[in-house]
Amino acid sequence: MAQTSDIYLLHLGKDKRLVPIMVDPLPVLPIRENIALRLIGSIMSQQLSVKVADVIYKRFLTLYGDKEPSAQQILDTPPETLRSIGLSNAKVSYVHNVARFTVDEKLTDKKLQKMENEDVITYLTQIKGVGRWTVEMLLMFYLGREDVFAVDDLGIQQAMIKLYKLDKTDKKAFREKLLKISAKWSPYRTHACRYLWAWKDMKPTA
Repeated sequence: MAQTSDIYLLHLGKDKRLVPIMVDPLPVLPIRENIALRLIGSIMSQQLSVKVADVIYKRFLTLYGDKEPSAQQILDTPPETLRSIGLSNAKVSYVHNVARFTVDEKLTDKKLQKMENEDVITYLTQIKGVGRWTVEMLLMFYLGREDVFAVDDLGIQQAMIKLYKLDKTDKKAFREKLLKISAKWSPYRTHACRYLWAWKDMKPTA
């Protein structure tokens, strides 16, 4: 039986533009636990360098004795306490929004694992402060989904402009071209994105 890497390498190898950047098989996509907390971590790290985001997340865990808190514990944490670790007012609000949603919806890893990709995106982007890109990163790197294309990711766009000689002057036409190219990669679009990030050395910080 063929390994998963053999299957996606063969499939993506049909795109001759992609072949030169597909140097090695990629690490296996992980399926992680406590997805709601991963979503909160993603919100905290938005628009920050990896180094700064790591520092803030460590401070966050320190608030709970260096253990991963429950959604209810986060919800019970006063806004001023969360601001004290370096979060902006907006991020504090978004963190509480995710925690409240998790409690109210009785959100579990199992619930998300049973849902289709677009259903997860629709479901989680109900939360104020959670955008499509954030959920796409969650799908890829925490739920281990192999067929996600992050069309709005700047690194992906820049890599594809260079690789496919695209013109982004007309934003609508550019977006349609990205989607058309990526459709050929399905059902392994996540792996194509990973190769594009690695090629551009622009790995996303979810």
